[in-house]
Amino acid sequence: QHFPFFGFEGPSEWHKSYPIAQGNRQSPIDIVPAKAVYDPNLKPLNISYESCTSLNISNNGHSVMVEFEDADDKTAISGGPFENPFRLKQFHFHWGTKPSQGSEHTVDGKPFPSELHLVHWNARKYATFGEAAAAPDGLAVIGVFLEIGNEHANMNRLTDAFYMVKFKGTKAQFRSFNPKCLLPLSLDYWTYPGSLTTPPLNESVTWIVLKEPIRISEKQLEKFRTLLFTGEEDQRIQMVNNFRPPQPLRGRVVRASFKA
Repeated sequence: QHFPFFGFEGPSEWHKSYPIAQGNRQSPIDIVPAKAVYDPNLKPLNISYESCTSLNISNNGHSVMVEFEDADDKTAISGGPFENPFRLKQFHFHWGTKPSQGSEHTVDGKPFPSELHLVHWNARKYATFGEAAAAPDGLAVIGVFLEIGNEHANMNRLTDAFYMVKFKGTKAQFRSFNPKCLLPLSLDYWTYPGSLTTPPLNESVTWIVLKEPIRISEKQLEKFRTLLFTGEEDQRIQMVNNFRPPQPLRGRVVRASFKA
């Protein structure tokens, strides 16, 4: 799929090729904590990544992604707003040119320097990731905000691998990485029905946005900016600002798992 975040074909033009871009449950959104509704029926999020098998790290031309073996239910999230467990497929990031922007979701209008997305699919109900990605209850994405602070020890293993996937279309083996190390201590969350934030923009995602951010150093964030939107043969375009801006809420309710 060809959809740049730069030039004349950025997010504001996506609706021309993907009309769903103007749909009723598009993501990301601006989360207004004061308007979120505390739902005592929301269960705590249960994340079991212990036995998960990471396969590779890649540059797909719009982000850097780590993919996982998803043939069995070992790597799953359950609880929360879900009836079925969801299997981990991949995680990727969004970031900006400067720390004042970069995340896709915002909180009270404020962006974070970066956002991590852990993408899961409903393997109890659907046979393949592709089938799940087309269904209204097919995907679950956990969003984690990154802010600037102390170095994040577990992030180094990731950022140290970026040199291997500098160019679009490159991939490298990346084994035995447990993404649990990238989660904050608190799993308090907001949840709402939304969509993929890159084309095809399917309205198939139940979003779980964690309230507590994780911290990485400015130096670690700089490593993200060494990646390129372009292939080895092309003129180099730095991979930055690979985020879609917040979309209209259109009557959706954001629920909170915690009392504000």
